[in-house]
Amino acid sequence: MSGWTAASAWRRAEAVAGPLSGLRIVELAAIGPAPFCGMMLADHGAEVIYVHRAGAAPNPRDPLLRGRTPVEADLKTAEGVATVRALVREADGLIEGFRPGVMERLGLGPDVLHADNPRLVYGRMTGWGQTGPLAQAAGHDINYIALSGTLHALGRAGEKPTPPINLVGDFGGGAMMLAFGMLAGLLQARSTGTGTVIDCAMTEGSALLASMIWGFRKTLGWKDQRGTNLIDTGSHFYDTYETADGGHVAIGAIEPQFYAQLRAATGLTDDPEFDAQMNPAAWPALKARLAEIFRTRTRDEWCAAMEGTDICFAPVLSMAEAPSHPHNVARGAFIEREGVVQPAPAPRFSTGVSGDGSATPAQMPG
Repeated sequence: MSGWTAASAWRRAEAVAGPLSGLRIVELAAIGPAPFCGMMLADHGAEVIYVHRAGAAPNPRDPLLRGRTPVEADLKTAEGVATVRALVREADGLIEGFRPGVMERLGLGPDVLHADNPRLVYGRMTGWGQTGPLAQAAGHDINYIALSGTLHALGRAGEKPTPPINLVGDFGGGAMMLAFGMLAGLLQARSTGTGTVIDCAMTEGSALLASMIWGFRKTLGWKDQRGTNLIDTGSHFYDTYETADGGHVAIGAIEPQFYAQLRAATGLTDDPEFDAQMNPAAWPALKARLAEIFRTRTRDEWCAAMEGTDICFAPVLSMAEAPSHPHNVARGAFIEREGVVQPAPAPRFSTGVSGDGSATPAQMPG
């Protein structure tokens, strides 16, 4: 354990004021969604003990691993297993992202750890879930959102499905879902004295994120043909447009009053063709007209004309540009830690106690 003990781990954890202060979470080193879940809990005050193998301590420059207390343990040894069990006896929750059955084979399955600590909330992160025909198969975000039906809806008309990096499966349907599950389980344990096991599957989480679209299939006639619907780049009033300097702007003028402002700002108020806002048959031609108009000015010129209005407008900023935008600066939306610019902890709390110790975002009005 490199001189660490379970007790000293808690003492050396960085004290962070936050709504989750007092919670203790053991996180077994993994990749992607499990660390993001741990980051969310640490950002808001939980003590998160990051258990890693020798030579794999958390990189302080990795935003996903901020706010942790590292503990070294080889889970393939009796000593390493004993270390984890000792930590878990004093913890409220555990996060693990191994394939189903691995923790049981290590001697760290739910039955063992709940015997040590009946109040433990045992969070399990996988792509396919703990059970089912695919449970033991390898996979990544792109595979999980493909099976859930979500990937099929992402992309432009006539083109192949486009994965949104790994945001929908790993982080939205996985990490955020597990963070929610952990807090729900912790509330239950606090009121009942009994812990639980959370089976968080990215396939199911990514399906859940698309719940509104599943409803639209019934209520709005949402079509399975991607890029032909209201908010999937099918319409002319909900899309991105290239500007004269090669930049892009984002338009989301759905409501009639916002659409009217878009028409006014682009000189189209009196053009009768644009009266057919909600006629899908007219969308391709109207989109082509708008594309021509947006190419007549630079991105900054369109910002001067539209930003801050009710058009529902924003410039499409690169990751290099976003931290310097005046709104993001005013909000403290980005921080710098260990020389790495990264998103600040979110969401905000009126008490101003959110943060991972590296920075405190601006306090919200009470």
